[in-house]
Amino acid sequence: MSKEAVVIIDLQNAILDIPGMKRRVETHAALDELLTRIAALIRRASERNMPILFVQHDGPVGHRLERGSPGWQIRPEITPVHGDPVIHKSACDSFFETTLTTELTSRGVSALIVAGCMTQYCVDTTVRRAVTLGYDVTLVGDGHMTADSDSLIFEQVIAHHNMALDGLDAGKHSVRILPLDQILP
Repeated sequence: MSKEAVVIIDLQNAILDIPGMKRRVETHAALDELLTRIAALIRRASERNMPILFVQHDGPVGHRLERGSPGWQIRPEITPVHGDPVIHKSACDSFFETTLTTELTSRGVSALIVAGCMTQYCVDTTVRRAVTLGYDVTLVGDGHMTADSDSLIFEQVIAHHNMALDGLDAGKHSVRILPLDQILP
């Protein structure tokens, strides 16, 4: 039986405060709904004594996620508790030059449940990298979010990545996409 951990990526105060963003009201409403679902996932994982790891992007000076700024803080709806590790990163890949692998290994984790922001950047990159590193991954299909791109609205970006990542494999490890209600019921 695989030992699972929940990995929450970049759910920070200013993650979707993108200059010039269109559909700001719709995007932030969807983010609020996402945070409600993620809080439920965290509660379920906590009830099962599963490891919960938070990934926090450290942006450079002047960035909306500048380290130490109010925008950089993890959203209060899902603040880490009970010594939940916070992994600091400066690239899309949550494994790149971070302590994530060490934290997972020290807990005996072999499978990940992933949720967070932003779909086409940090979520996609981390999920793909996790599989190549030997983790089975469940991506919460309704547990990741992004902003509109120049050519796609956020709903289309999310749907595309759910379709593209479902079944992605590397050797015997793979990604599956499940809605929250089918994860840790």
